[in-house]
Amino acid sequence: MIKSMTGYGSGEKIGCDKKFTVEIRSVNHRYSDINVKTPRSYAFAEDAMRKALTKYVSRGKVDVFLSVEGMNGESGEVFVNMDIAGGYYTALEKLRSTFSIASPVTLQELSRFSDIFTLQRAEEDTEAITALICEATKAAAEAFTAMREREGEQLFADLSEQTDSMEALVDQLEERTPKIVSEYAARLQARIREILDSVTVDEGRLLNEVAIFADKVNVNEELIRLRSHILQMREFLQAKEPIGRKMDFLIQEMNREINTVGSKSNDLEVARLVIDIKAIIEKLREQIQNVE
Repeated sequence: MIKSMTGYGSGEKIGCDKKFTVEIRSVNHRYSDINVKTPRSYAFAEDAMRKALTKYVSRGKVDVFLSVEGMNGESGEVFVNMDIAGGYYTALEKLRSTFSIASPVTLQELSRFSDIFTLQRAEEDTEAITALICEATKAAAEAFTAMREREGEQLFADLSEQTDSMEALVDQLEERTPKIVSEYAARLQARIREILDSVTVDEGRLLNEVAIFADKVNVNEELIRLRSHILQMREFLQAKEPIGRKMDFLIQEMNREINTVGSKSNDLEVARLVIDIKAIIEKLREQIQNVE
């Protein structure tokens, strides 16, 4: 069953005193484009997250977001850079003395300079954390895939309906095109007789003229190929692997065949059918842009 390229999914995993949440969003794209965004301190997990997603996504622009929440507060040790703190204190004392400020330099004033302090976080088990993040990624990917499959069902129904409508119009084309030649022969014969009045029409020349016309307007090959493309479209709709790009190419071939049919025929009924089929092809093209 086909899948939509648009979707959303999220997954969570708790471990190492943290909750890891992964969100996945995707939109249409000609190729596969996976972008992973993590907090800076968890950038080590990006490659593993991207690798975990590759078996779920083959086409589309996919954005993946990781958020991390501490369950028991952040653990670590705060260090004070005494040299920098001393420099600030000396500078503040100099200002106080220069401008005759009575109040002394306080600890509160010094604490405003953030570069005095350095937080060294506790050592983390990156392998264990990466494994937890990958599990959250997998859970998000499964929810993401389920949503794309649901949307894919709607795409399948619409594409199938449009394909059926196209085939019905091709049936009408096949019924109409043989009549074009016989109607042309009758019109030609009537016109010649009208012009030449009672003069006997040369049947041989008439048949030769009709044969030339029949060859010019013959669209049997195009209709055969168009039917073949319709059959292939139905096979694609049943495919289990990603098929969007192949469908896109198939639509181009359908359009080429129906354009040839339109250019060969000067029949109003055929022209109307060709316009209707081209309208369906355009609808198919728009929908296929959503197929993975």
